[in-house]
Amino acid sequence: MKLRPLGRRRQWRATMVFLAAASALATVPAGAAAVNSGTHTVTYHGYQVQVPDSWQVIDLTAQPETCIRFDHPAIYLGHPGIRTHCPAHLLGRTAGLLVEPLDALAAQRMTDTTARADHGTAVAPSAISHNDEINVAVQDAGVLVTTAQTPDTETTVRRVLESATLTADAETAPVPPAAQAARLAAAGPQPGTFLGKAFDACAAPSQSTMNTWYGASPYRAVGVYISGATRACGQPNLTANWVTNQTSKGWRLIPIDVGKQAPCTTFSNKMSSSTATARSQGASAAATSVAAAQALGIPAGSALYSDIEGYPSTSSCKASVLSYLSGWTDALHTDGYLAGLYSSAASGIKDAATEYTNTAYTRVDHIWYAWWNSAADTKTGNYVPATSWADHQRIHQYKGGASETWGGVSISIDRNYLDVRTSAPASPNCTATNRNFGAYTTLTPGSTGEQTSAAQCLLKGAGYDPGPGTPTGTYDAPTVAATTSFQANRGLPADGITESRTWTALLARGSTPIVRIGSTGTAVARMQRALTAALGRTITIDSTFGAGTDNAVRDYQSTRGLPSDGIVGPATWSALQTGK
Repeated sequence: MKLRPLGRRRQWRATMVFLAAASALATVPAGAAAVNSGTHTVTYHGYQVQVPDSWQVIDLTAQPETCIRFDHPAIYLGHPGIRTHCPAHLLGRTAGLLVEPLDALAAQRMTDTTARADHGTAVAPSAISHNDEINVAVQDAGVLVTTAQTPDTETTVRRVLESATLTADAETAPVPPAAQAARLAAAGPQPGTFLGKAFDACAAPSQSTMNTWYGASPYRAVGVYISGATRACGQPNLTANWVTNQTSKGWRLIPIDVGKQAPCTTFSNKMSSSTATARSQGASAAATSVAAAQALGIPAGSALYSDIEGYPSTSSCKASVLSYLSGWTDALHTDGYLAGLYSSAASGIKDAATEYTNTAYTRVDHIWYAWWNSAADTKTGNYVPATSWADHQRIHQYKGGASETWGGVSISIDRNYLDVRTSAPASPNCTATNRNFGAYTTLTPGSTGEQTSAAQCLLKGAGYDPGPGTPTGTYDAPTVAATTSFQANRGLPADGITESRTWTALLARGSTPIVRIGSTGTAVARMQRALTAALGRTITIDSTFGAGTDNAVRDYQSTRGLPSDGIVGPATWSALQTGK
C-alpha cells in the first residue's frame, strides 16, 4: 500500500506517548501540554481532537505493521500497512479512532451511513453508530475518521468527535469517485459447500497477503469478524470490494459475530441471566450481523457464526447461552441466513449438543468447535454425538494461536477444518409465512388465520418465541405472553394485543439502512409493511421505493414530528421500530 507523501504542512503532531505494536515508544514533542484536564490534543492533516490521557497515539506511517486493535483505548493515524501483525484470537473492545487520508483507499470504507462534516467544520452532528462504529468524512481536512466503541464507551467516543476542530494546516480533499462505486457482492453464499482447511485471523488480511497465501498455502477459506461489540481488532481491509475480490478468486468466507458473552464469564459485554432477555439479545445481535453481512455483499443463504467463548458452564449459564442462540437462530432464519455457533467444545458446543432435541431451544445450523487436538478433521470425540450436526454442518478449530508463513508472508492464525454445505434455513414454516397485507388487523386472544401466523413468526424473529410449532395460526396464551414481553421491551402498552403500534414495531424490526427514492430490497419491503400498519392505509409492498412509497414516508414523517424529507434514516427507522 503506497501512501501519498506528507508535506511539512501535512505533518501531524500529538501530545501523547506514541506506542506502536505492543510497546514500542516514540518521544513526546517538547513542551506538549494538555488542553483540558485529563486530555491531550492530537492533530493530523489539520484535523484536531482532544483524547483522554489514557489513549495511546499510534503513527501508522512510522509503524505500518502495527495491528489496529481496540482492546486498549487508542487513536491511529494514517493508513495501515499491507502486512500488519495481529494476534490470532483477540477479543474485547474499549474505544478508539482511526484517522486516515480521505483518498481512494479510504473511500472503499465509506458507506451510505458515512456522515459528512459541513464545510468549515470538523464535526458531523448527525453521525450515527452502526455495528459499534461511527464513520465521518471531514472533507475540509481531507480525512476519514472511523471509531470503535461499545455501548458503554460510545459517550466517550462521541465526546472526542465533538471536540474536533480544523487547524490552519487543514487542506480540502473531495470525496474520491471510488466512494460512489456500486455495491459489490460475494460470489454466492458463504462459506457455501466446502471441504478443506481454513484459517481465521483477528483482522482481515490485505489483498496482497490474500493473493500470496492463495498461491502458496493449503488454505482456501478464511474467518472474518464482521460484527459484534466484543471485536478487538479494527477491520480496515474488510470492505465489499475485499469480499468480492476474495470470493471471486476462490476463497470461502466464515463470517463471525463476536458479541455478548456468557453471563458466567469475566467479559464486560455479557448476555443477560434472564433467558427471555438473552433470547431478545440474540435476535438483536442477528439483526446487526445481517446488516453487516448485507453491507459487505454477503448474501442470504450464508451462515453467520456467533462467537461465544468458553465458559464455566452451570445450569443457569447454559440456559442463557442457549436462549441467546435461539434468538440468534430464529432471527437469522427470518432473514434467510443460516445460524452457526463457535465455542469451546467443552462448554458452548457441549451444552448445545446435550439439548440437541430439546424443542424449548432453536438449534443452530452449524457448529464450529475449538478443540485443539491438532487433528484436521470434524470428529468431536466425547463432546458431540456423531449423529448430531452430521450433514456437512461442522467446522473444527484444531490448532490455535501461532504464526504461519507462506510465500514469505506471515500471519498469526488459528487453524480450522471445514465440512459444510449450502442449505436452506431450518425454519420453513416461518420462511413461507406471508407478511404482506393491505391492512393489519388487531389480534386478540382467540384470533386465528394468516395474520396471526405472521405475528407469531415476527415475534419469533424478534427473539420472543410464542412456543413450539410456531406458527400455529392461533393467538393462544404463549402468543399473548410473547407479545406482552415484546411490547414492554419497546415501551408500548404491554397488554398482549397486537394493534397498529405493535404491528408497526414488529414489521419494522431489523437492519436500518438509509433508503430513499430508487432504493430496492428487503429493507424497503419491511418499511412498506410497517408504514401500512402505522398509517392505516395500503402501501404497495413491492420492495421498490417509488413515488407512492415516497408520499407515504413523508406523510409518516410529518405526522411523527420528523423532518419530512422522504429519506428513511436512523430517526425514521427508530420511530417505526418503537411503534410510533
